[in-house]
Amino acid sequence: MGSPDSGYASSNDAVVDPTKSDPQPLPISDGIETTYVRFLASNAEAGSIIGKGGMTISDFQSRTNARIQLSRNFEYFPGTSDRVIMVSGTIDEVLEAVELILTKLFNEFYAEEGDEAEPRSKVRLIVPNSSCGGIIGKGGSMIRSFIEDSQANIKISPQDNNYIGVNDRLVTVIGTLQQLMQAVNLILLKLSEDSYYVQSIGPAFPYAAPYNGPNYGPPGTGGKFQTNRFQNNKDDVGNSVTLGVADEHIGLVVGRGGRNIMEIGQVSGARIKISERGDFISGTSDRKVTITGSQRAIRVAEAMIMHKVSNASAPPQDLNPDHLPVENLSLE
Repeated sequence: MGSPDSGYASSNDAVVDPTKSDPQPLPISDGIETTYVRFLASNAEAGSIIGKGGMTISDFQSRTNARIQLSRNFEYFPGTSDRVIMVSGTIDEVLEAVELILTKLFNEFYAEEGDEAEPRSKVRLIVPNSSCGGIIGKGGSMIRSFIEDSQANIKISPQDNNYIGVNDRLVTVIGTLQQLMQAVNLILLKLSEDSYYVQSIGPAFPYAAPYNGPNYGPPGTGGKFQTNRFQNNKDDVGNSVTLGVADEHIGLVVGRGGRNIMEIGQVSGARIKISERGDFISGTSDRKVTITGSQRAIRVAEAMIMHKVSNASAPPQDLNPDHLPVENLSLE
């Protein structure tokens, strides 16, 4: 399905009550202040939410009075190949719109005919790092209560300093549709108590195109990369960026049988060339990874390469046994 280049404004049509399959209503807030939630979706999921000619997203907006916006094609959350969806409105409107969206995704992507088990999926919320403390709670008490109350699995990623200009973390919720909605409800109610979170509402995609970034190798290496722009047109396919990737991590970029590098090229539309063995960036043991294409294609390819390599460079974390249910949780 085609994806428009911009989000849709909220509809002014009369609100129509959606048909709900869940007989158990979720606890809601009587507050009328505007809030928001952002989460990730694949290109296929984004197309399903938009619908043919934007009919589905317009319908969801008119039924809930929430505003639903998506990042443009190839505007991916750093380190992923997923687009950003932002739903804004009152807490009730946001939760109702999220339920419509998740219900549609469950029906189209996760429910298998003849499968007696209730399907499970995940939603990855984007939360400012400064607001994650409220979700975690002292000693992890708040997030553990969310897990117990919703019966969903909730994980918070550590703050990733490899992504320049990104001060957000991913809160991954895994469970059935009812469990996801209960967890999202609890998290959103908590976030809406945070004045910084409420005031930080902005564009659906606030991340700048990274033309300067880290070396994708282990700490202590002196890798560099350079940017060459052949023309000023931002869509010019002659743009080129050379990254420095530690020699021992090149295999992660290439993948078995070249699978990873082919995927990166296909998704981003960029051309990727890796220097021969022994051909390092001067003064380092970093191989040269040259990305050529439009600025957008380079940005996507760079983010995907970052994702492949950053996990190998991250030091292992020591977790207290009490915190084991919250995988990858950094308690501060």
